Amino acid sequence: MRKLTVSTLASLDGVIQDPGGFGETDQGGWANQYFTDQAQQEALDRLLASDYFLMGRTTYELMYRSWGNVKGGGPYLDRTNEIPKLVASRTLTGSLPWNATVIQGDVAEEIAKLKQQTGGDIEVYGSSTLVQTLMKHNLIDEYRVAVHPLVLGGGTRLFVDGGVRTTLQLSEARKLESGVVELVYLPAGKE
Repeated sequence: MRKLTVSTLASLDGVIQDPGGFGETDQGGWANQYFTDQAQQEALDRLLASDYFLMGRTTYELMYRSWGNVKGGGPYLDRTNEIPKLVASRTLTGSLPWNATVIQGDVAEEIAKLKQQTGGDIEVYGSSTLVQTLMKHNLIDEYRVAVHPLVLGGGTRLFVDGGVRTTLQLSEARKLESGVVELVYLPAGKE
């Protein structure tokens, strides 16, 4: 059975929008200074343990535009480029560039089926709308939130107003050398 992990970079005020500077906002790239060798290695380890990278349409389009044609960018970027990507979208269809495929049918049903199969994990970055769908159907096994020591004052948040209510239990908390605090939560009742 596959584990589905939501991994996200967040400011202290909960903003997840454009941490890598993919051109979504003028404030983009706010997390880049914190993406140390340690953070990059940990992100690579999670991608290596995963068979799929699941994302919403906006995240896919932004990441593809920035990284889709980059070759030889190091182990993390190489793995990001080669891992099969599943895209949740109401507007895109079929096979996409960058080793990506649009999920056909009901996203929650298809991900539930995929989770029942044997193999590596499923990694999700950002994608707040998709995360709400996954939460609604109890498909998330782990939340990894890397809280960065800055306040952005506005932008898209992982947990939106009026979103799905859930209870989580802290599994791990640790400070990285950059000052980022990584929090790992499990849905209450999961171990």
